[in-house]
Amino acid sequence: MFNTFLRENRISAAILTIIRLYLGYAWFTAGYGKLTGGFDASGYLKNAVANPVKGPDGSMVYSWYVNFLESFALPNIDVFNFIVPWGELLIGLGLMLGCLTTAAIFFGLVMNFSFFLAGTVSHNPTDIFLGFVILTAGFNAGRYGLDYWVVPFIRKTINKKSTNNAKATA
Repeated sequence: MFNTFLRENRISAAILTIIRLYLGYAWFTAGYGKLTGGFDASGYLKNAVANPVKGPDGSMVYSWYVNFLESFALPNIDVFNFIVPWGELLIGLGLMLGCLTTAAIFFGLVMNFSFFLAGTVSHNPTDIFLGFVILTAGFNAGRYGLDYWVVPFIRKTINKKSTNNAKATA
């Protein structure tokens, strides 16, 4: 019942638009600040490796993630210095414009979980909760945005291609 409300109701779409704009603005300003402020993730990642998330017994909780940071992220820091600010900016833009909303929030959740696994609590739990609400709502979250036109266009284009492919193979 709640899922139906989130996915189909116009009042829900209006509420989701407010949430979407809030998250979009937060992502956009974070990315813009990193792009214009000379962002370098190496200090953050080194700190996440040096001070991993620990459980009550003092052992590392996400040792696999620390290993990923140490063996992949830090050696490829230039890639991360590019994808983090641009990813944040594009996620914010997608959410604010309501364009490819479910894709934008999916990648936003991936980044939120990445920050969370690295030990940054901050506003990540709230963003993750709100992000899952938007992801669950699907198309309805972008109904009052560019998705109103973009999603039907994509569906029409995909259906047209699959029909043409079926005719070509017959």
